[in-house]
Amino acid sequence: MAQIDQLLSYLKDNDGSDLHLAAGLEPRIRAKGKLQVVDGWDPLTHDGLRDLMKEIASEPQWQRYDGDGDLDFAYGLTGVARFRANYFRQERGAGAVFRIIPEEIIPLEKLNLPDSVERFVHLEKGLVLVTGPTGSGKSTTLAAIIDKINRTYRRHIVTLEDPVEFVHQNKECVFSHREIGTHSNSFENGLRAAIRQDSDVILVGEMRDYATISLAITAAEMGMLVFGTLHTQSAPKTIDRIIDSFPSDMQGQARLSLSESLAGICAQLLLPTADGKGRRACVELLFRIQGLANLIREGNTPMIASMIQSGKKEGMQAMDDGLMALVESGEVSPEDAFMKATDKPRFEKLLPPE
Repeated sequence: MAQIDQLLSYLKDNDGSDLHLAAGLEPRIRAKGKLQVVDGWDPLTHDGLRDLMKEIASEPQWQRYDGDGDLDFAYGLTGVARFRANYFRQERGAGAVFRIIPEEIIPLEKLNLPDSVERFVHLEKGLVLVTGPTGSGKSTTLAAIIDKINRTYRRHIVTLEDPVEFVHQNKECVFSHREIGTHSNSFENGLRAAIRQDSDVILVGEMRDYATISLAITAAEMGMLVFGTLHTQSAPKTIDRIIDSFPSDMQGQARLSLSESLAGICAQLLLPTADGKGRRACVELLFRIQGLANLIREGNTPMIASMIQSGKKEGMQAMDDGLMALVESGEVSPEDAFMKATDKPRFEKLLPPE
């Protein structure tokens, strides 16, 4: 048993999401959104931390870390969980962060998301984007959607991730899990190959650059169902981010392609619950309805917010409306909702007097 396994087990046992290790500091975990020191551990030395890190890395991975100063990989601890590991160098020496990936995928029905999120499961083609800041639960939501497809349809699903996070067992579907750096040199190359692999569904773990985004749109135009993630915080900003990734002389064509391929956007935030015992997801939902393509082609993204407001019967939801519903149900405090809200004055009246 590797020594670092003690810390990873502690992370799981204390309902944490991330383990932070840095030379010169005691180990810390993030639990319920806040960092706290791990009991019983002294500050880590640079050499001591490197020993902990090296014990669970393969020789090629360690050589890559020593050479580049950065490393991403997945580590599995039987009976506990899988972890997404990131190694890096910092001012005091070595550093590492481990993000827990639950061994069991939470079913979509148990995520407390709007029922309309299931619409993404039943799509046959198009581009679906799940967005939000780091740590907002994008991977968990995507895994639940893919799991529901796996339990419902017979399809070939190709996942491209760096590293592979959730490992889906073949149920009705056949999976090809591909790790960037191990099974393919880049998201771009992996996506280009997936188009030729008789794929029905493609999951792109991170749409980082123009080439990857362009290929994802192309795959969706060709009739595949493509899921991707971005770090944007609303549906209109997501569309702008996609278009802005293209060179200026190609943005007109990009708007046309996106208008024909975009099937929907789920923008997600994660907030602490009012009782402080957990966290609650809040989403903004945009689905493809009549008129959306015209707004994208015309570059009229500000009107998309109005479309979401008027599309409640279609299952759409604005982020502020979702936040307000969580406050009114008592699940989230007015203060936390206010911090995340776009329309601050709408939430100010809910705040307790100073």
